Amino acid sequence: MAPAVLLVTVFLLVPFVWTIYRSFFSDSRTSGFSWFGNYTRFVSDPALSRSIVNTAMWVVGTVLLPLVLGLAIACMTNATRWSRLARLCVVLPYALSGSAVAVVWNFMLTTDGAVNQVLTTLGLGSLAHGWLLTWPGNTLVMILANAWQATGVAVILFLVGLQSIPPETLEAGALDGAGSWQQFRHIVLPQLRPISIIVIGMSLVNGLKSFDLIWVLTQGGPGRATETLAVSMYNETFLELRPGAGAAIAVVLTVIVLAASWLYLRRQLDVKGE
Repeated sequence: MAPAVLLVTVFLLVPFVWTIYRSFFSDSRTSGFSWFGNYTRFVSDPALSRSIVNTAMWVVGTVLLPLVLGLAIACMTNATRWSRLARLCVVLPYALSGSAVAVVWNFMLTTDGAVNQVLTTLGLGSLAHGWLLTWPGNTLVMILANAWQATGVAVILFLVGLQSIPPETLEAGALDGAGSWQQFRHIVLPQLRPISIIVIGMSLVNGLKSFDLIWVLTQGGPGRATETLAVSMYNETFLELRPGAGAAIAVVLTVIVLAASWLYLRRQLDVKGE
C-alpha cells in the first residue's frame, strides 16, 4: 500500500495542510499571522455572504432536480417502445463537459438568445428579459442548466435499480390488490433506496463544488451576484490576489463538503452499510 499512501499524501494531504496553514496569514507583505482574519471576511464581506446563499441554492437545486427528474424519466422509459431513444436523448448531455453545456445555454439565455426569440415569436415578448442579469433568477436558470446535464447519470443509476427489482415482488403486490401507485410507493421506492443514496450523495458534492458552468456563463456576475463558494475561492485567489482569503474559503468549503457528506451517509446507512 506504500505507493498509494505516498500518492495520497503528496497530492491530497500536503496541499490541504498547506492550505489550512496559508489561511491564517494575511495577504500583505508587511504583516504575517492574522489568526482568523480571513475567516471573519465571511461576516463582513457581502459578496462572500451572498456566495454562501448561492451555494445553498445550488445544493438544493442540484439534489432535488436530478433526483426527481431522473427517477421520473427512468420509470417512464423503463419498459416503453421508444425507451432506448428517450434514454439516449436524456443521457447525451451528461457526456458533455460543463463548459460545453455552459456555451449551449449561453446561446439560449442571452438577451438576444434563443429563449427570448422564441417568446417573441409566440407573442410572449413581455416575458423576454435578460435571464443572466438579475439575481436570483440568474442563479435559478443556471441550476436548471446543470440539472439538464446531471439528470442523465441519475437516469442510468435508477434504470439499473429498476431492472434489478425482482418481478415477483410486483406480481405479488398486484395479486394482493395493490395499484400502480401503491406498488411504486411500497415496493419500488424501498428497493431503490441504495441507488437514491448514491444519486443524492453525488448531487450533494457536485452542488457544493459547482464552478465551470457558472464561470463560463456569468463569471460570478453581474458584479459578484452569482458566485458560489468555489467561484469565490477562485476569484479571491487569482483575480483579487488574496491567496489567504482564498485559502480560507477553500477550507470552509472542504469542511462543508465533508460534514454534509458524513451527516447524510451516517443518517442513511446503518452499521452494516445496507
